[in-house]
Amino acid sequence: MKLNSQNLAAIDVGTNSFHLIVVGIKEDGNFEIIDREKEMIRLGEGSSGDIKYIQPDANKRAIETLKRFKGIADSHNAVVRAVATSAVRESHNKNEFIAKVFDETKIEIEVISGYEEARLIYLGILKAVPIYNKKALVFDIGGGSTEFVLGYHGRSLHTVSVKIGAVRLAQKFFPDYEITNQKVKDCRKWVEGEIFHASEVMKKEGFDICAGSSGTIMSAGLMIQAMRKGPTSTQTILNNFEFTKDELKRIEKEILTRKSVEKRKKIPGLDEKRADIIPAGIIILSTIFDLFELDKMTISGYALREGIIIDTLQKEHINGSTKPNLIDIRKESVKHLAESSRYDVEHCRHIAKFALKIFDDLKKLHQLGDECREYLEAAAILHDIGYHISHTNHHYHSYYIIRNSELLGFNDNEISIIANTARYHRKSHPKKSHDDFNELPDRAQQIIKKLSAILRVADSFDRTHKRIIENLELRIENQIVRIKLKVKKNGNPEIELWSLERRKALFEEVFEKKIIINY
Repeated sequence: MKLNSQNLAAIDVGTNSFHLIVVGIKEDGNFEIIDREKEMIRLGEGSSGDIKYIQPDANKRAIETLKRFKGIADSHNAVVRAVATSAVRESHNKNEFIAKVFDETKIEIEVISGYEEARLIYLGILKAVPIYNKKALVFDIGGGSTEFVLGYHGRSLHTVSVKIGAVRLAQKFFPDYEITNQKVKDCRKWVEGEIFHASEVMKKEGFDICAGSSGTIMSAGLMIQAMRKGPTSTQTILNNFEFTKDELKRIEKEILTRKSVEKRKKIPGLDEKRADIIPAGIIILSTIFDLFELDKMTISGYALREGIIIDTLQKEHINGSTKPNLIDIRKESVKHLAESSRYDVEHCRHIAKFALKIFDDLKKLHQLGDECREYLEAAAILHDIGYHISHTNHHYHSYYIIRNSELLGFNDNEISIIANTARYHRKSHPKKSHDDFNELPDRAQQIIKKLSAILRVADSFDRTHKRIIENLELRIENQIVRIKLKVKKNGNPEIELWSLERRKALFEEVFEKKIIINY
């Protein structure tokens, strides 16, 4: 996205609730919240366990809410970034939902993985709780999933996303929202099974502090605060509020002894709207305390939506600043994925240099933004990582590895663009008959065609992996793209030129220009 305003809005399209914040961007690159809104949508309603479809009623509620959120953002002249989590990423009709949202609100929804959701939550918590210099366990109990991060100095050391959330488990184990001892026992056993491995790994690594965010944890804090001080407002901000395991167990007992929704609505500090799903949520939280052996935890008032803001500021370098400067997670994640595979590092760096040179010299021709330059660089670095599986189809293996890896910092659509660009660096051109390509939005398909056309040309210039061609310059001349090659002394680029003849067709088709070589 490209910011053309000093205000930015972030929308968290969650399984239980939608959250909006609008921020004003300061000169030093930080921000202040100038507006916020929340609406309980229950997007995952109607599913028991896995979220297969967004139901028509939930779809309608979502559209109406997003229209209001867009109106609020527009009133502040704020650019909107919307991110969808568990309910949308799991649903079979997510593409229809995303298209309908855009048609009716002009909001483009990014669908992110559980791992990316965890990273953004960690960013948000880092801004709210002083844990940057501590090895911290942070987690967020949402409506459809729970994310865990073990982080230090802004880096995610271990990240886990599991399909246990307050709405999901309420529908699975308490479909009538009535509590029985057997239902509680079954639910607790399920949660233990889902998070046991994560708890063992993270306990072994060790951590100094624990912080958590979002609805269930905030509700626990409000009930504990009410238990300490008497009734309080559900709008109270509990950032940096700390509570103990003993206090949590007391409110858990209070919740689980009130068998019906109506009885739970009377619990001091509990928002009545959460009375139906709080048993499932509190069982998740209590089980986390048990398995991770926590004595206390701190509540973060910031979560995913604030993480979206920080991530956007880092990517956009607002006002020339890199703040909030936590880490360049995108480059780090590309580098990490590349280093995890056996491939010709120098060749891929050489091709990345060529691809970026072509991109920069032909800006007037391709008319793509700087974000696409980043996608191209990532695809160039990663285009050969499928070699260690099979040389013959390494382009497709590269696609599969990239598409199914944890490229932190990139959303689902961006990962698809990078993966497909890498896939089409050789062999077949992008085609509508390729399901993975055809399912993407039209704009993403056009970006892939342009970037893969550039990458194919760049890769042909080092077919021998001997760096015979050292550099190149490009110039647009009417219906021609003239490429002047700088060839290594005594080098013969015959094979590279042969490779170009085999690969240049997509470039000439997409850009409607003939390639002419001089050297």
